[in-house]
Amino acid sequence: MRSILIILFFMLCFVSAKSQKWQPGSFTDVKGNRETGLIRTNPPGKGPIKDEGFIEFRENEKNNPYKLSASDLRSFVAGQDSFVVAHAPANESWTKEETDFVKVVLDEPVKLYMAKGGKGGGGSGFGISPGVSAGYGTGGYGGGVGGGIGINLGGGGGRGSSKTTYYYGESTAGMKRLTDENFEDIMSDIMGDEPDLVDQIHEHKYNIKSIDKLVAKFNELQKARQ
Repeated sequence: MRSILIILFFMLCFVSAKSQKWQPGSFTDVKGNRETGLIRTNPPGKGPIKDEGFIEFRENEKNNPYKLSASDLRSFVAGQDSFVVAHAPANESWTKEETDFVKVVLDEPVKLYMAKGGKGGGGSGFGISPGVSAGYGTGGYGGGVGGGIGINLGGGGGRGSSKTTYYYGESTAGMKRLTDENFEDIMSDIMGDEPDLVDQIHEHKYNIKSIDKLVAKFNELQKARQ
């Protein structure tokens, strides 16, 4: 049992260390200007603006980094992951950062977003669920793992919450929470281009707990069509 705990400890340390690394990426500011360089996830220290998520950026390894608050940006990309700026939906409260970033999991007409509370870095942190990746870095989005991203979901709980929550909508302005009750209808709508997969959703082969597998299968089918 002790050896297992030691292994888990080192795995967590590895994931934490990885999240601290600089990644190739870009950001798009509120004026639509796009800058390419390096983005660091979970940077130390406080963000530029209170109650906002933030990232850290530098043009190259020789340049000094600087922090960008969520309200400075439209979106950003780090690695293969894409994120957009979002505010808590009207019927929810994000208890720490009311202006933050959510990951674009599927960039369809009705988009699928993901937010995950987590502890770490200067601004808390944003965790990525294994197997869920936006898989693109173009278009109007940016992406990455937000350095100061610390959404505390559902209006309760502590800063260290690790609950993953999914949202859907044509944009973040009108996004709503994905639930067990609406999962079948919403995911069938999002994945309408893959009728066989939609049938499997209606046959209850997937649910919100296995959404990472569903997204991976959808991406696999979409890639095969290209």
